[in-house]
This record gives sequence, C-alpha cells and structure tokens, in this order.
Amino acid sequence: MVETSKLALAIVLSAIAVTACGPRRVALPSGAGTPALDYAQAMTTARAACEGVRTLQAELGLSGRAAGQRMRGRVHSGFVPGALRLEGVAPFGSPVFILVADGLKGTLLLLRDRRVLLDAPPEDILHALVGIRLGPDDLRALFTGCVKAASEPSAGRMHGPDWMTVELASGGTIYLHRERGAWRILAGRYEGLEIDYTAFRGERPSQVVLRGKDLDLTLAVDQVEINGELPREQLVAVTIPPGVSPLTLDELRRAGPLGQ
Repeated sequence: MVETSKLALAIVLSAIAVTACGPRRVALPSGAGTPALDYAQAMTTARAACEGVRTLQAELGLSGRAAGQRMRGRVHSGFVPGALRLEGVAPFGSPVFILVADGLKGTLLLLRDRRVLLDAPPEDILHALVGIRLGPDDLRALFTGCVKAASEPSAGRMHGPDWMTVELASGGTIYLHRERGAWRILAGRYEGLEIDYTAFRGERPSQVVLRGKDLDLTLAVDQVEINGELPREQLVAVTIPPGVSPLTLDELRRAGPLGQ
C-alpha cells in the first residue's frame, strides 16, 4: 500500500507544464561590504508589505526537481498564524492530498490511496512531500516576500549604493535591493535553503525559487488573496473517510515523491 502513495502523489505533481529553461538566479552582491548603520530601518521598510499579512490564500504552481525527481503540480494553499491548509489537485481539480496543520500537529490525507497520517509535525510532513522543512508561519512569510517569520535584524552591511545584506538574530541573511529609492527583499539564505524572489506582481512576489541540497524548485504564486475572511476552524478542518488506513511518517519518507 505504501507504493500506491508514491503513485498518487506523482499524479498531482504532473499537473502543470514545466518551462523550457529554469529561472534566472538573483545576482547577489559579494565581498565584505561596509557597515550599514540604518539596517534596522531598511528591514522595517522592506518588510512593510509582508509584515501585515495575517491570512493568505494562493494557488501555487510547482516545477523543478527535488531528491532527483522532477516535480510539477498545483497546490491550493491557505495560511493563518500558526496554521495552514495545502491541497494538491489533479488536472481536473479534484484533490489528491490534503495537508492541514494547526500549531505543532499536522494531518495528511491521501485521498486516492485512502491513507492518513495523523498528529505529525507539519514541517516533517512537508519535508517528506517536497523537501522543505518549514512550518506554517515561515511558509506564509516566504510566499509574501519576508523570507522567514522570525526576522529580527542583528547587523547589516552595504554593498555599493543599492545592496544591503542584513544578518538575522535567528540565523540567516536577508538581501535587500534599493529600487526607486525604496528597499525590497530579493533573497534570503538560512539553514541551507536559498530563497530567491525572481518576479513580482506589484509589491508581492509572483515567483519564488527555492534551492538547497537536492532541491531546485520554482513556485508560481497566483490567485492571491491577502487578509481575506479565512476562519481557522474552516482552514484546518478535514474529514477522514471511513475505511482509511493509517500511514506513518517513516512510510511517507520512504514512499513519497521525494522518498529519502
């Protein structure tokens, strides 16, 4: 039964076309730079657009590779503080998997395989599915342009007149670029993960590129709704059909599309 989980999830990951060439890399500054005295204010300005996002709904188009496998697919997503809902959909729009998380507990329902994983850490489930070990708040921050949720700056350096690197107290680096006199976050690096914002729609990122060990994913962020009505109870609700068999996290790691 474990092997059927791999088959069904592969179906949703082939729902959209992959572009012929991969996304460009953000050309980041190098070298030591010089101390930036106004790094805290620069971060406040750059995070203004995404800092106020409390709820987010979006359709995510995935393409790229992870763990040696090609990934393509569509995921309907919803986020509120501390919680998320991800629904992988097949070409005709029917869900293939539903992942909900509320705090430290997540539930993954594989509808076609009739398997369910209960009360597992959501970042562990996401790592088994797509190779990204992030929780609900970090994902919400990532897709709205903030890179990560805990982003208190601790130091900054200038690289020429239009680039600034900001070190985070929680670990990692944010790359700011000055555009038309204002600072914008274009990239972030932490815990082996590279996050590049390669396209924007207004002040929000419309394309996010994630790179890491055995990971090179592009996510198109479409049909975005910010701070709309999204009740938490509705977001995390999931009905387990009768006759569903339990699935362990170890089984998911072994049999998922990115089996370790």
